[in-house]
Amino acid sequence: MDLGRLGVWWSGSWPAPERASVDVAAELEALGYTALWSSGRFDPGLSPHFERLLAATSHVAVASGIVSIWAATPDDVAAAVADLDTRYPGRFLLGLGASHAPLAEGYSHPYAHMVRYLDALDSAQPPVAREGRVLAALGPRMLALARERAAGAHPYFVPVEHTARARQVLGARALLAPEVTVVLEGDPGKARQMARTFMAGYLTLPNYTNNLRALGYTDDDLAGGGSDRLVDAVVCWGSLDAVAAHVRRHYEAGADHVCVQVVSGSRDVFPLAEYRELAPALLNM
Repeated sequence: MDLGRLGVWWSGSWPAPERASVDVAAELEALGYTALWSSGRFDPGLSPHFERLLAATSHVAVASGIVSIWAATPDDVAAAVADLDTRYPGRFLLGLGASHAPLAEGYSHPYAHMVRYLDALDSAQPPVAREGRVLAALGPRMLALARERAAGAHPYFVPVEHTARARQVLGARALLAPEVTVVLEGDPGKARQMARTFMAGYLTLPNYTNNLRALGYTDDDLAGGGSDRLVDAVVCWGSLDAVAAHVRRHYEAGADHVCVQVVSGSRDVFPLAEYRELAPALLNM
């Protein structure tokens, strides 16, 4: 599947009204974004959220970012993917992740569980094709699994250093599609405060913090909502030119596709105005 170069990471809770979801998805496609990554979950059989995004658009890819392997059975996921593929051939990409111990009941041996999950998707009728799935891989073992058993990796909450390291593990051919968080605010104090508000929950999750430690960030960097060094590495903020430069570094480090997640002053309104501003600056890289 061709994701193009630039996507939007879309929280399944934004915006709540169905009509607004349809209108926003259509405009993002018209602006030139090539994929919509969404955190909406699968229901048994068919996910209304993913179906709504696909129905509202004509050609962009829609990807799940990320279905937890603890929250949905392989049979339910395989059936949902088959249904979406029948309705919208070649446009849906399944993103799978091992989640985090504090968030998943029964969390144990996530790598082994992911292997069994992929085995089940392979044996489902119909199966979920290797090229139709990506893994939310951070560490070397999960990245290698993404290379061998999926189209590639969709890392989340990562600095540019991780993109470079992931490309080394994935090799030249596997897809690398990191999420990149953006704050369009030029005042350093305001921008970093918005970034820290966004980062607060993630800095309590061990998979993310262990990954950052492996990249050289210290406990001091992780404390107090994140040091300036960590905030500036994980969240790109500032002017359009500054944001474009940060996104460009991910491409230069090996990303094939970047999905941008805008953090604004409100969690209740989809930041469509910011995506309109970003499109001309990011779509021609």
